[in-house]
Amino acid sequence: QVHLVESGGGLVQPGGSLRLSCSASGFTSTSYTMSWYRQAPGKERELVATITSAGGSTNYTDSVKGRFTISRDNAENTVYLQMNSLKPEDTAVYYCNAYRADYYGNRYRYWGQGTQVTVSS
Repeated sequence: QVHLVESGGGLVQPGGSLRLSCSASGFTSTSYTMSWYRQAPGKERELVATITSAGGSTNYTDSVKGRFTISRDNAENTVYLQMNSLKPEDTAVYYCNAYRADYYGNRYRYWGQGTQVTVSS
């Protein structure tokens, strides 16, 4: 059974840091591109950061560049999101996502249940 389990969310003051973790089980996550999305109240879910299966390439949405870092430990089937210099506008539920497309065009996508990040003084 496929599972993506996020952890590490919480309440933090502006300027603070959090490290989110996403633990994958039930599938070979090393073959997947892994991403973090977030959804704030009343807003659409947005892509925050992506890392390729081998970890050689990362991409970030402009609003988090220079503050967030995505990384992965394929030996542990875990993806991380280090968030520094947090701002109130970073407040959202953060979701882990796994995606791959095979040679035949079949697409596989899995989501975690989300973890709440609240940035407030």
